Amino acid sequence: MSRRQANPMRRFVDSGSFSLAGALHSKPRSSPILPIGLVLVGAILLIGYVYSGSGKFRGEAVSRIGGDYSCSVEVQRVIPFLKKAYGDSMHKVLHVGPDTCSVVNKLLKEEETEAWGVEPYDIEDAEATCKSLVHKGIVRVADIKFPLPYRPKSFSLVIVSDALDYLSPRYLNKTLPELTRVASDGLVVFTGYPGNQRAKVAELSKFGRPAKMRGSSWWVRFFLQNSLEENEGAIKKFEQAASKGSYHPACQVFHLKPYQ
Repeated sequence: MSRRQANPMRRFVDSGSFSLAGALHSKPRSSPILPIGLVLVGAILLIGYVYSGSGKFRGEAVSRIGGDYSCSVEVQRVIPFLKKAYGDSMHKVLHVGPDTCSVVNKLLKEEETEAWGVEPYDIEDAEATCKSLVHKGIVRVADIKFPLPYRPKSFSLVIVSDALDYLSPRYLNKTLPELTRVASDGLVVFTGYPGNQRAKVAELSKFGRPAKMRGSSWWVRFFLQNSLEENEGAIKKFEQAASKGSYHPACQVFHLKPYQ
């Protein structure tokens, strides 16, 4: 997915002037070069610390998705709670959605967890690490409005974030059952809350349409229309783990049972 982050770095220029004649007649005082140099060194070290992750995934802090918040970032926050809720079902996970490289990279750091990803949008300006995952076949770039390139029940758990918010009901009717088809134990859906803006005007060419934030009642009806049931057991375990971790959701989270 091609979205560029704004560079927060700025150059600071000292605009103060200094009189040569005044300097010649002033009382001796310490040179300003030393403190200025210390400030510059401190600034360089701070910038270096902030950007020390250059070339690595940093989805935990910043997402390339435009808007207020990315549910792909939210997925990374709740991985410990998902492990509590799904246990062994977290051993083979597929993530679908923008910034999937960041999520997959995070999942691969978990013990006894294999992870794959589907990126619905182009990755022309993605980090080298992301392109490496694509080259290895761990992450695929694919239009999720069409059938996924996986066999039925290829993954124990499928997690989708952000991507469904950009689909019309016409395509949701095809995509959601397809996501469930490749899951053996469950499907977890992360969507934005109504009122949250996701895509900026300049990014609509990438997403194809502005995000449509739907309420929980709309999603529940839609799940029922597609014969999908909520996973009450997983919901209870997830909420218990989240409560102990003082977690406050920034996205809606739905736990669904797979097709039998």
